[in-house]
Amino acid sequence: MQNLIDFIVKYKHWFVFFLMEGFCLALLFRFNNYQGSVFFTTANSFVGGIYSAVDGVTSYVGLNSVNLQLEKENELLREEVHEMKRELAAHRIDTLQFEGFNRSRYRFVSAQIVNATTNHSMNLLTLNKGSQDGIRPEMGVVSSSGVVGIVFLTSDHYSIVMPLINMKSKVSCQLKDHQSFGTMEWEFGSCQYGYMTGVPLHVKASVDEVVETNGHSDIFPSGIPIGKVVSMGQSDDGLSQKLKVLLAVDYTSVHNVSVITNYHHAEKRTLEFVADSLMNLE
Repeated sequence: MQNLIDFIVKYKHWFVFFLMEGFCLALLFRFNNYQGSVFFTTANSFVGGIYSAVDGVTSYVGLNSVNLQLEKENELLREEVHEMKRELAAHRIDTLQFEGFNRSRYRFVSAQIVNATTNHSMNLLTLNKGSQDGIRPEMGVVSSSGVVGIVFLTSDHYSIVMPLINMKSKVSCQLKDHQSFGTMEWEFGSCQYGYMTGVPLHVKASVDEVVETNGHSDIFPSGIPIGKVVSMGQSDDGLSQKLKVLLAVDYTSVHNVSVITNYHHAEKRTLEFVADSLMNLE
C-alpha cells in the first residue's frame, strides 16, 4: 500500500495532467457539435472494428463444430437421396407390386481425415473412425464432392483408406450420359486426374461428361460422382478408349468424409464363394 502511495505522489503531476486533459476533451466534444460528431463517428468505427474482429475470431474457432454438424446432416441427406433413388427405381419396375420398401442396406458414418499423402505412388488416407464405429475393410468412402476411396485396413479407432490416387486403386464406373462401363484407375503424377479405361471404341464420350459409380459392386451405390472427362484417347493396345478424368475430390483439401457401411456385403461375398466352390466340384 505504501508503494502505491509513493508511486502516486511521485507521478502526481502526470495524473493531474491527464485528468485535466480528459476534462477539457469532454468539454470540447460536449459543447461543440462538429467535434462531438467526429468523436462519436470515430469511436463507433473503432468499436465496430473491434466487434467485427472478435466475431471473426469466434466464428473461425467455431468452424470445426459447424463442419461436424453439417457433415452429420449430409449423412442423413445422402441416405435419404439414395433411398429415394432406390425406391423410385423399384417403383418404375413394377408399380402393381408396390407394397412398400425395406430400408436401404447402405448407411453413412461420418469421419475426418487425420493424415494423408498425395505425392506417393501408393497414397493412403487415415480416418479417425474404426471398427468400433462399424467400419470394415472394403467399404466405400465419399465426400460432399464425390468418391474418395475404399477402406483398406481398420483398427478399433482408426481406418486406412486407399484413395483413387493410389496406383492399386480400381473402381467400377460409367459415363453418365452413355451408360458405358469402365474402370477408374490412376497413374503416378498429378493428384487431380485419373483415367477411365475399358471404354468401348464406339462410345462417343464428350468433354465435361460426368463419370460416376455404376452400382455393380457392393461398395458404392450408383450415381456417385467420380469426375469429369477432360480428354479422350485410345488405350495402349488400341482395343478400347482411355479417358482422362478430372477427379471430383480435391485430395489436398478434403477433410470431412462419410464411410458407406454396407452390412450385406459379407453375406453376398460368402454366398458367391460357396457358389464358386460348388461349381468347381462339378
